[in-house]
Amino acid sequence: MQSRSSLFTSLTFSSVAAVCLLAVSCLIAPAAWSQGVLTYRYTPQRTGLDPLETTLTHTNVNSSTFGKLFLLTVDGLVDAEPLYLYQTKIAGGTHNVLIVVTENDSVYAFDADTGAQYWKTSTLLTGETPSDDRNCDQVTPTIGITATPVISKGVIYVVAMSKNSEGKYFQRLHALNATTGAEVYGGPVAITGKYPGTGDNSQSGYVIFDPSQYKERSGLLLANNTIYLTWASHCDIRPYTGWVMGYNATTLAQTTILNVTPNANEGAIWGSGGGLAYDGASSIFLLDGNGVFDTTLTTAGFPSSGDYGNAFLRLSTKSTGAIAVSGYFEMYNQDSENCCDVDLGSGAALVLPNLTDATGKTWQLAAGAGKDGNLYIVNRNSMGKFNSTANKIYQELPGVLGGGMWNSPAFANNTLYYGPVNSPILAFQFKNAKLATKAVAQTANSFGYPGATLVVSSNNGSNSIVWAVENTNPGVLHAYAGYNLQELYNTNQASGGRDNFGVANKYATPTVANGKVYVPTTTGVGVFGLLSSGGK
Repeated sequence: MQSRSSLFTSLTFSSVAAVCLLAVSCLIAPAAWSQGVLTYRYTPQRTGLDPLETTLTHTNVNSSTFGKLFLLTVDGLVDAEPLYLYQTKIAGGTHNVLIVVTENDSVYAFDADTGAQYWKTSTLLTGETPSDDRNCDQVTPTIGITATPVISKGVIYVVAMSKNSEGKYFQRLHALNATTGAEVYGGPVAITGKYPGTGDNSQSGYVIFDPSQYKERSGLLLANNTIYLTWASHCDIRPYTGWVMGYNATTLAQTTILNVTPNANEGAIWGSGGGLAYDGASSIFLLDGNGVFDTTLTTAGFPSSGDYGNAFLRLSTKSTGAIAVSGYFEMYNQDSENCCDVDLGSGAALVLPNLTDATGKTWQLAAGAGKDGNLYIVNRNSMGKFNSTANKIYQELPGVLGGGMWNSPAFANNTLYYGPVNSPILAFQFKNAKLATKAVAQTANSFGYPGATLVVSSNNGSNSIVWAVENTNPGVLHAYAGYNLQELYNTNQASGGRDNFGVANKYATPTVANGKVYVPTTTGVGVFGLLSSGGK
């Protein structure tokens, strides 16, 4: 079992001395960084695994000893996953800090153990308000900060949407000092872009990024000192295309830009909140939303027009942070999926650790699934490209995910966990680098729309617990034993509504850290832990 300190290397150890750059104070020593949750679902690979949870076990996670400790109240909907800074120097002491962002364009820092508020800052400029919902009910009534931020070297990177009194819309990248909330690195910067093409919203041979037409839904990714952003549409309202942008983490200058449907339309990147997945070396993986795929291929097998709607994509990165499509998989029936909104892009990619088959050969794989209910496993080095009659990929499990995925899977102990819509949570096990064709375990209960985004906590592989939030009113937090998915606890078990934490969010992702579980809601964050540990 890989330690969290090594898993977090790409986020934390590129330059310890750089922690003290500019106005950013020396917040955290290297060993302490390894205990933080600094990016969406723990790692850039998006495994959803916390491998160093020593407090929560199969024995003590039950309604007698585990439950709600307190609620954190904020000024708007919390769509992003809360992030966690371990043993941070703040407010004259050393504390565990929870970072929470809202659709009202606010960022909060709370004491993760007591609920005390250290600071709150607004990302709005003078005379601005959060965006309206753009005639779309996906994020409503306002759109502010939707995507999960990323934290590095004591800096919180956040994308916020807003509008001014003249009705002009803005998307901005902010860099905030984690101890004070103050802007650093000269931020914020307005997000703009153009890319060669003749697709939606093109002018003079370039497609133009219109900030009013997009929201930043997928969690931010930090790799190669670059902050990577992707863009979702509002209810598929055109014009829009598929954008990926990169910004230097210390200058906030845009260093790279890519459009994956530059000569067509649609192909937005959202993943129900799931972030781009990074292999830790040189490649980024993502699932693109419904949009035009060009079936006219080059001699190398790539779309001649560069349009990759509904594809499983690999983007190569360079030391400068620049990106380009270097591999892809497109299902043979892409036309019927694109036409009928059965896109792959509702789910998120997960980069698997290296797996070895019976011959001793090592495989580098990634997993992905969307609305069609199929589970796709691709060889990251040879993804399969496009064949009009059959899918030529490493492994495909047709229909095993029932109604499809609007969330992110998790991987732990050689097991891949999925939470499809209107389905139990399912556990699929690898053997000889191949996934079993049927689930080896499933939960007794099912999850309605949008299914469940999963995280797993364990203590170096033991006492593994799968955590999931049910999108109901009130919401329900569930905990299951990782090896057989038998339920250990849920928030309805205690009498008198003791553990009620409010209305759940559509894509709620819980954060498990150092003996506590943090659950985003429509009005704040519910905090759970051992009842003997107390709280606010």
